[in-house]
Amino acid sequence: MTTSAETLEFQSEARQLLQLMIHSIYSNKDTFLRELVSNASDALDKLRLEAFRDKELEADTDDLHIEIDTDSENRTLTVRDNGIGMSRDDVVALIGTIAKSGTAEFLKKLKETKDSAASQDLIGQFGIGFYASFMVADKVTLLTRHAGSDEGVRWESEGEGTYTIETVPDLPQGTSVVLHLKPEDTEDQLFDYTSATKIKQIVKKYSDFITWPIRMTEGEEVVTVNSMKALWARSSSDVTEDEYNEFYKHVAHDWNDPLETIRLQAEGTFEYQALLFLPGHAPLDLFMRERKRGVQLYVKRVFIMDDCEALMPEYLRFVKGVVDAQDLSLNVSREILQQDRQIQLIRRRLVKKILSTVKTLMADENPYKYETFWKEFGRAVKEGLLDDFENRTAILDICSFASTNDPEKLTSLREYVERMKDGQEHIYYLTGESRQSIENSPHLEAFQAKGYEVLVLTDPIDEMWVDAVSGYEEKQFQSVAKGEVELDDTSDEQKEEFSGLLTWLTTSLAEQVKEVRLSTRLTTSPACIVGDTNDVTPTLEKMYRAMGQEMPQIKRILELNPGHPLVAGLRSSFTEHGESEGLAETAELLYGMALLAEGGELGDPARFTKLLATHLQKTL
Repeated sequence: MTTSAETLEFQSEARQLLQLMIHSIYSNKDTFLRELVSNASDALDKLRLEAFRDKELEADTDDLHIEIDTDSENRTLTVRDNGIGMSRDDVVALIGTIAKSGTAEFLKKLKETKDSAASQDLIGQFGIGFYASFMVADKVTLLTRHAGSDEGVRWESEGEGTYTIETVPDLPQGTSVVLHLKPEDTEDQLFDYTSATKIKQIVKKYSDFITWPIRMTEGEEVVTVNSMKALWARSSSDVTEDEYNEFYKHVAHDWNDPLETIRLQAEGTFEYQALLFLPGHAPLDLFMRERKRGVQLYVKRVFIMDDCEALMPEYLRFVKGVVDAQDLSLNVSREILQQDRQIQLIRRRLVKKILSTVKTLMADENPYKYETFWKEFGRAVKEGLLDDFENRTAILDICSFASTNDPEKLTSLREYVERMKDGQEHIYYLTGESRQSIENSPHLEAFQAKGYEVLVLTDPIDEMWVDAVSGYEEKQFQSVAKGEVELDDTSDEQKEEFSGLLTWLTTSLAEQVKEVRLSTRLTTSPACIVGDTNDVTPTLEKMYRAMGQEMPQIKRILELNPGHPLVAGLRSSFTEHGESEGLAETAELLYGMALLAEGGELGDPARFTKLLATHLQKTL
């Protein structure tokens, strides 16, 4: 016998949530199916556990599964499971009210925010579960029977503030949710959810690794539409390399195999599994503003979100894979994830594992993997030197740089330090646009002559991190184009001989430089331009200006090679004749030559060319 239906009101907060769902504040409506499948999976998990605990429970556990049926004629979608089911009290408690703390706070925040995207994230904070059905349905009918009970329950609502509930006999064990679908409206992200193709697509995206079979009927055949292969939960000895490769291609949308597979599993206070991949090539959007991070977040094998930013720092955005956490809410938002202590701990462990894996690749006898990794992702990894202070040393350990030691082979910092000369206190480097321009730089002359190795840094990010990182292995980084370099002592007699010329040149070139001094870094060139120790480089100055940042004019230092005939002649002429127009023009040419030698731009190219032509004419 069917009892008479009873009409009840939703709890006020539940009613408000329903209205929010009906008015589509949550833009990705496909997730309703994820919620229903997740609920069904939980019901199956609970039945299996309850049957294990209670051997007297009258329940059928032989073929636990989830079914999805579509009916295009009646425009219904049904999600059915043969799990634990619900009693009448369960239905009222779980669906008629929201038995979750914080709902009032959620509604308060939701009213305060004017950002629709933020509103969507707030909804995820407290868990909407079953209510997501009303994003796509005008009416929802629920039929359920608790395992071991003789009576079932029928629940129905149009989401308008009330619902009907009645006791009915002869229902199968488990729960069926029947959605009476709204008309298709693709502009409002309402798709045809009676389409078997669309449903399979959603299941593949969100629930492919649910451990229970998800079945659909196609013609006369019943097919399982999820793979049920949670590779990260299986023993590594049970997973083949081909399976890892195919899974990588699925999550990364890549045609190629991954460069390296990384597994991580944690047990104890909180549990999670991670299956990560280092790609074999950089994605096209690696340095684009709209780029995405590649790690997906699952909770108990249910897909939660793509490119979970809270799990991976920006400089490792190329890493692909899955993290499956056991103790998070299915509807956790991106905003909350940023503050979640468990997520922060998972992130720290993932980063350390990735960096240690790359370090292992460096030590491998087959250098191909590391060389490929660094070629494709080294520029991005170096970004971590600017903001990941905790792992800065680990990042430096896996970096490789071109250097003057070998024109073809990169060097690690550890290798550089091992090759340092006795008494050498600094790791020397020079930044520039290309290796060729750096090798031709006059700044390198004395270093090369004395056998000092210099790192050749040509990535734009190199201009920034070298100023942020103090050193490595207790050796400080030192630009060969900044500050004073004492490779040789300048004699007091030499300083005295040139003092008058240096004072005059500093005054004569005051608009271009802050100081003119003698150099110990030059052997063949007459002059070079260097920066003060804490000055930004000309390249970095250009980068800031290109980004729209105002930069004050930075005057640099002109260094002269006292052993060069041109400089010696300049001193002799000044000593014998004092300052003159011709001498001032020579000084201007000397400065212009030094500027061009480092790849700089002349302030007045036409004047420089005219002065040069005039002085060349006098030599004929």
